[in-house]
Amino acid sequence: MRAGLLRGFGNPPEASDVTPPEGGNGRALVRVTAAPINLLDLFIGSGRFYGDSPEPPYVPGVEGIGTVVEADGLEPGTRVWFSFERFDGARGSMAELCAVDEQRTVVLEHTLDDAVAAALGLTGVAAWMSLSWRGKLEQGEQVLVLGAAGAVGQVALQAARILGAGRVIGASRSEEGRAIASRLGADAVVDSSGGDVDAIAERMESACEGPLSLVIDPVWGDLATAALRALAPGGRLVNFGSSAGIVAPLDSAVIRSKSLSVLGYTNLALPFENIRSAISSLHQHAAAGRINPILDRVDLDELASAWKRAGESPHQKLVVVP
Repeated sequence: MRAGLLRGFGNPPEASDVTPPEGGNGRALVRVTAAPINLLDLFIGSGRFYGDSPEPPYVPGVEGIGTVVEADGLEPGTRVWFSFERFDGARGSMAELCAVDEQRTVVLEHTLDDAVAAALGLTGVAAWMSLSWRGKLEQGEQVLVLGAAGAVGQVALQAARILGAGRVIGASRSEEGRAIASRLGADAVVDSSGGDVDAIAERMESACEGPLSLVIDPVWGDLATAALRALAPGGRLVNFGSSAGIVAPLDSAVIRSKSLSVLGYTNLALPFENIRSAISSLHQHAAAGRINPILDRVDLDELASAWKRAGESPHQKLVVVP
């Protein structure tokens, strides 16, 4: 079969001929129709992932959409979303066929386009659960989304409204990113460019109408420092990424004086039932037109160049269509 094959850490995968996987013993053989390129895939492919990484060569892809070819407990032809609990390089999703744990599938009963459904997989789960489960968003609260034009940020902007936010603010370092945030329904946008933390914090505060209760943060670095200064007393910041910096200087006085909460989030800590529920909600809202991810479909022959693009924050989710 055809699949993407990553031959060495730090190198992009390339379309290759590989041995097809086998199903059985609780594993469903799935014909893949869409597989997103996630930051997690890039991280694993760099060789610097903090969890288990397969030894190259391997087929990348931690999730996807497809139809069941054969399985113990699923009917052939059943359309499913799937993900891996622990990544297995022999069964990555960026391939024509994939063997997946039947217990980690979600049967899809909607007619949502496969690439759209794939774009709202683990990326969407991170946005949805950081708002609802980790951030405990309450009705009418004001929310600031950092990195608002990124794949997770785009979903978070739209999901915050669905989950009851009264006002949603999007922050981006680029003019294009701020335009995207506005187009996706942000009530206000913030220019988060530059290295002056005080100036960025002032711009965040100026964009607010009333107290800022929750910050969704996939970027960290100085932008997290600025956002903490803009938060109202009792506010929460949920972090699940570090694209703007691996270290954020935190002012103890700011955190203590306002009793702020800095919360970490990762999909890896979620029970699969929580993931299943989030996937179902995201797909339901997308099917109703309430969440619209910006994406680009690429075929396997374009995988190497798409892999590089995905690492450059292209303001769109790249989805491989084998």
